Amino acid sequence: MDEKTFWALMDELSRRTGDRAERLSGLREELLRLPAEAVVEFQAHLEAACDAVTMETLLRAVMRIESGLCSDDGFDYFALWLVAQGRATYEAVLADPDALADIPEVRALAGRDVRVWRDDEWPEWEELDYVAKEAFDALAGEDEEAFYEALEALQEGRDTPEEDEAGVVEEPETPRLDALFPVRARA
Repeated sequence: MDEKTFWALMDELSRRTGDRAERLSGLREELLRLPAEAVVEFQAHLEAACDAVTMETLLRAVMRIESGLCSDDGFDYFALWLVAQGRATYEAVLADPDALADIPEVRALAGRDVRVWRDDEWPEWEELDYVAKEAFDALAGEDEEAFYEALEALQEGRDTPEEDEAGVVEEPETPRLDALFPVRARA
């Protein structure tokens, strides 16, 4: 599976109707139509796209949206959710975190206390990280570790970008996001 095919699947996922479980089921069905090797490649593309989300500027934006309640795992799940928004949205947000203010699901959270958000409203999608393994297991019928072994072998052959040296990260201006999610005084 190449990057173009991966993003076509993510774009289709972003357009699907229904709740997250229904949308994920549709993606799983698409993956089940592919060879097992392509499903592993899908996961490698998913992980690479999520790795690109791990930047300080986006963490600040997500913390703003989630009232400071974003854990390390929560940020990983946010990255999965962002990838599932489709390529255009993903790239827009990477280029300018304030573009999160344009996403209807984020706008729907504005002005609401996080304590009343339903689980499926959080801009996080942990379950997306498991769909490829589930499809692979159904296709390959191999032992539990076969998926991870195949993924590791595939990733070993790819160049990984080197991490930047730790330095001063300039915080971007996020006026639209700040207006939607103003900092509230703690009671």
